[in-house]
Amino acid sequence: MKKYTEMDRAELLSERQRIQNEYDDIKAQGYKLDMSRGKPSSEQLRLTESMLGILNKGCDCKTDEGIDCRNYGQLFGLPEARQLFSSLLDIPADNIILGGNSSLNMMYDTVVRAMLYGVPGGDRPWCKLDRVKFLCPSPGYDRHFSICESLGIEMIPVDMTPTGPDMDAVESLVASDESIKGIWCVPKYSNPQGITYSDETVRRFARLECKAKDFRIFWDNAYAVHDLDEEGDSLLNIFRLMQGTDKEDMLYFFFSTSKISFPGSGVAMLALSDGNLAAAKKIIEVQTIGPDKINQLRHVKYFTNAEGIVDHMRLHGMVLKPRFDVVLGTLRKELAPAGIASWTEPKGGYFISLDVADGTAAETYRLAAEAGVKITKAGATFPYGKDPRDRNLRLAPSYPPLRELIEAIHVICVCAKLAYLDKALNV
Repeated sequence: MKKYTEMDRAELLSERQRIQNEYDDIKAQGYKLDMSRGKPSSEQLRLTESMLGILNKGCDCKTDEGIDCRNYGQLFGLPEARQLFSSLLDIPADNIILGGNSSLNMMYDTVVRAMLYGVPGGDRPWCKLDRVKFLCPSPGYDRHFSICESLGIEMIPVDMTPTGPDMDAVESLVASDESIKGIWCVPKYSNPQGITYSDETVRRFARLECKAKDFRIFWDNAYAVHDLDEEGDSLLNIFRLMQGTDKEDMLYFFFSTSKISFPGSGVAMLALSDGNLAAAKKIIEVQTIGPDKINQLRHVKYFTNAEGIVDHMRLHGMVLKPRFDVVLGTLRKELAPAGIASWTEPKGGYFISLDVADGTAAETYRLAAEAGVKITKAGATFPYGKDPRDRNLRLAPSYPPLRELIEAIHVICVCAKLAYLDKALNV
């Protein structure tokens, strides 16, 4: 078939009628399909179901060092659990803080601590400043942006490239504006594009020259071990690059097992330099007497070591890859011939970024919603929900059963076509 951009008006009108008829038939099906968030499927959650019984009634809840996990204490988490994360991520265990199930919670708390107390290198709490700004690589993670918006932090979009954020823009901005205090990063399989930062991008982050002495990199390495198959991407270890340098305090490194074990009861992690760790400890020891150590012990006993986690993630990849293949195959089959969209084809993570024709993402979203398919709201991947080109949609293949996913992505393709045709014909 001809690409839509090659059709004359009569051909476009004929095609629009065909697509409208197909859309009307879809609406008559009464679909209720949800691919709006990157939640693990029930099949994935069952992979770690046996973890729930690993601490049976009468089980000794003491660690090898004699720590009773039922009691108070261990502010930064169990030593064995910190060592498990250390060996997986090649970060010194002494620089690791373990929390509850949510790394997002730890990110929020980290920003709030900076707002209320400041950070090493700064001369006052961020809340005492006239303006606080964050750089936001976009498209990006909507919940990062929500943290900034809720705390009154001004967001500055920075374009994403195939190798990570536009580092020329990042370097220029942080060197010239003292009110820029942070940047959000999802460095491996970025949300939503699935981009992994190149070695050069990571090195440029590690040597950033900033006008603000209290600038921080929020390194949300959520998908560090979330490859779809054996040929996943590799990411340079920024913690090791910065450790022992005069830049080491710039880094806040986050990770969790939320999509490894259970999103509702995983273990979150924050890794800090010695200076940042000492500053955080003074505040955290007022906030809590310690995290859920029984849950941490479950993870240690279940996975045993880093290799256990890596082996387990191969099972996740086996569940996820067919879902990604379905979405990508449908996009190639239904949208590529029309020539009205582009998309990423990541090697891991939880999302596919779909760019429809400029000015049609919001309409595609609306049409999909009316047809019974729920996706992430158009614009959500940009600060303040404003996509300047109104083109980006985040697709989350993980949660729906495969049969429903096949139906859902077909509906989205039909909606993208209809939105384009309506715009082209000024309907």
